[in-house]
Amino acid sequence: MPRLGAALVLLVVLVAVVVPFLSPYDPALQLLPDRLAPPSLAHPLGLDELGRDMLVRIAIGARLSLAVGLSVVAVSASVGTWVGAVAGYRGGWVDQILSRVMDVLLAFPGLLLAIALVAMLGPGLWHVWLALVSIGWVGYARLVRGLVLKLRELDYVHASRALGASRWWIVRQHLVPAVLPAVLVQATTGMAGVMLSEASLSFLGLGVQPPVPSWGTMLSGGRAHILDAPHVTIVPGLAIALLVLGLNLLGDVWHGRLDPRTRRRTA
Repeated sequence: MPRLGAALVLLVVLVAVVVPFLSPYDPALQLLPDRLAPPSLAHPLGLDELGRDMLVRIAIGARLSLAVGLSVVAVSASVGTWVGAVAGYRGGWVDQILSRVMDVLLAFPGLLLAIALVAMLGPGLWHVWLALVSIGWVGYARLVRGLVLKLRELDYVHASRALGASRWWIVRQHLVPAVLPAVLVQATTGMAGVMLSEASLSFLGLGVQPPVPSWGTMLSGGRAHILDAPHVTIVPGLAIALLVLGLNLLGDVWHGRLDPRTRRRTA
């Protein structure tokens, strides 16, 4: 399973990096006489409803999905880690305010809240990124807060406080490094959720706008041709499924290796 997950993610990365350089076709080139052509030697994944090469468009869409997933997860995990660490260690009214903000955001389904935010801001990649970050940090903050509530009672934290270390120093030097393995596990699986959300918003017309290739918009454009040209829908749907599966398998591997309780059970 670990090798399968790594192989699937590596396959998508290789397609995103290599195919646009090797393909003789521009992602916007329209071969209208051959529109909806099935896979062939010239076009391994076929042509879409406007006669554009599916392989190169899948590769460009993979670049976009990976860029959105990595950037959203990096920013969300960073913000959530520091917010959760401050809330958990500081306690008092700071923890109460931050916890109530998290509770409010967690009360809404994440995708529904993202749709509402993008609908208010308007469609576009930047607005999708902003909406996903706005809701993505909450899960990390809640996770880190719970861990810090336990860590702050450990002896080495009390010793640092007794020696005169400031709260900020303790958070930065002791607490944040201690929770990073758990954050890494959540980030791996969270990246799959971010990519699914981006594809869903693009499928609904709220994300990346044509002619920029996106797996969600490609999936949406192929709906009308499921019966006469199923490859137009199957190809982007399969790309999303393989990447999400690979990331989830990697997340399970990280969890097994970094969670002390799992290591004890398997020892």
